[in-house]
Amino acid sequence: MIPKTMTAVLLTSHGGPEKLDYRTDVPVPQPKAGEVLIRVAASAVNNTDINTRIGWYSRKVEVATEAADTAQVDQEDASWSGVPLQFPRIQGADACGHVVAVGEGVDAGRIGQRVLVRNMLRSYVGWRPYECWTYGSEIDGGFAQFTVAPSAEVYAVDCDWTDAELASIPCAYSTAENMLHRAGVGAERVLVTGASGGVGSAAVQLAKRREAEVIALCAASKAEEVKALGADRTLDRGADLVAALGRNSVDVVIDMVGGPGWPALLDVLRTGGRYACAGAIAGPICELDLRRLYLKDLTLYGCTFQEDAVFENLIRYIEAGEIRPVVARTYPLAEIAQAQADFLSKKHTGKLVLIPPPVTA
Repeated sequence: MIPKTMTAVLLTSHGGPEKLDYRTDVPVPQPKAGEVLIRVAASAVNNTDINTRIGWYSRKVEVATEAADTAQVDQEDASWSGVPLQFPRIQGADACGHVVAVGEGVDAGRIGQRVLVRNMLRSYVGWRPYECWTYGSEIDGGFAQFTVAPSAEVYAVDCDWTDAELASIPCAYSTAENMLHRAGVGAERVLVTGASGGVGSAAVQLAKRREAEVIALCAASKAEEVKALGADRTLDRGADLVAALGRNSVDVVIDMVGGPGWPALLDVLRTGGRYACAGAIAGPICELDLRRLYLKDLTLYGCTFQEDAVFENLIRYIEAGEIRPVVARTYPLAEIAQAQADFLSKKHTGKLVLIPPPVTA
């Protein structure tokens, strides 16, 4: 039986963790035409959840996530889409769970399926190029006992993974796969920044799946864990890249970090090399010498929008046993503030995952 109310975390406005309101009386959403209702089993923590909460996407914020001051935020552009976020909002870019009800026009045979929700939703914008809604930002997401999503973007998955492992996939792995897909990575030399984080650890695994030689930047204390994911070589994240690797020595850079160390990434790229970016955890403002760009015939890819093939690829990799995420720790949903604080401390390798309480009728 589906209850009338559920436990969920409501983001009430941009700000600190005090804006995360853990509630037990939130109405269970009803699936509209073309949608399904999912009982959430797990939802991972991602940088985008924190960035959205604090309003980091506002152009007035010019520092790293942990240094951002919400007083700087312009409410008008503090979301992925560049329009004001609607509050209250249930965040959570990831959702693993089971379909428990369907809306009009959806096959009732979907009920009971174990599923993942694609986090970059295209249904609501009509599959137009370079347009998408972010699950947990433009619509309610997975930090709840129940969630709704378009049936067309809810994927049944057949695997023996735990719920926490499966919930680690949508945001981090699609972000990583999208960068590799855009840059056309193959059997070549790839440099991955932030390699111990959720997206970085995914990029290491996914690049190795494409037979790349992977050089990973991470804290020295995490080097062995990152090598266990498949990295051929690790470098400390503060290393002098030109001294360690040499100029023009890397085919592709997969970057989630940005910040003051960014210029060196272009120095180590070979002539004709490719750079793909989907984050800036060390800061969004970088210095670019345009001569490096045009004299080396470099290609820079900004990666947010995802073609359908990206998420479909991930489902195929999971079912073929070609990838497997690392779950560093799980938390009850009620401990979301602590989970996000631990996420920002960057002391873990892999994913932190939230588990909602059991559903009672």
